[in-house]
Amino acid sequence: MAKEENNRVPVCGCKGIRSCLICEKLKGKRMQDNENSNLRKFIYEPTLGLAVSDEQGVRDSFPFPGVFLWNDFVSPEEERHLVETMDQDYWKESQSGRRKQDFGPKVNFKKQHVRLGGFTGLPPFSRDLVTRMREEPLLQDFEPVEQCNLDYNAARGSAIDPHFDDSWLWGERLVTINLLSDTVVTMSRDEGDVLVSIGLPRRSLLVLYSKARHQWKHAIHRKDIHERRVCSTYRELSPEFLPGGLQEKLGSQLLSLALTFRGVPV
Repeated sequence: MAKEENNRVPVCGCKGIRSCLICEKLKGKRMQDNENSNLRKFIYEPTLGLAVSDEQGVRDSFPFPGVFLWNDFVSPEEERHLVETMDQDYWKESQSGRRKQDFGPKVNFKKQHVRLGGFTGLPPFSRDLVTRMREEPLLQDFEPVEQCNLDYNAARGSAIDPHFDDSWLWGERLVTINLLSDTVVTMSRDEGDVLVSIGLPRRSLLVLYSKARHQWKHAIHRKDIHERRVCSTYRELSPEFLPGGLQEKLGSQLLSLALTFRGVPV
């Protein structure tokens, strides 16, 4: 049944001002262009930890902390197995031409309310991935409590607008595994005239933390999706839900459930 669902004619999951190629064609919508052509464009150099620009022959750079990139985090064989496993489950239509699978609690961010809902833990295939992540010193104590799989497709005009991930429930590090194709993560600020492009190779792992997590919005633009792209993003708990926090008990319950690795999409 899941394979039949995944191969069906795509529908639109967009709401509000968001749009994809499907609803733009059917309803006459048009995607809003959020990229100002006057912005100065930099490229992140992971070996230097710098954002670098070479526009009009003038080289400029500045430190860009809070980014960690792990190339070839998974092998081609693992990548194929991971995507085949995800495709056995149902992909829900999401906004801006994406599809998603959620493994996490039910959250109302506006009211700051969390409940278990149908959450049964992270999926079984993530156990080995989380163990491997912890080999990196930056992630040695990383305990994910939520996982979101996203499916991007150029034919649907998939994208995600510039945004900050929540910091009331979710903690310091955002960890993403990128599968099936290369893409670019675009970093921006509400104030300022700068964009920073982070190249995200196929099968790599990206961590955003510190200033890149809290001071810069991140986005995936439609123009940077050329083939099918699948990613898994893992989030940890904020201090409010950790030992000593106001909601320590709930956090402990969520984390214990997450790390059973018995979950199905909710």
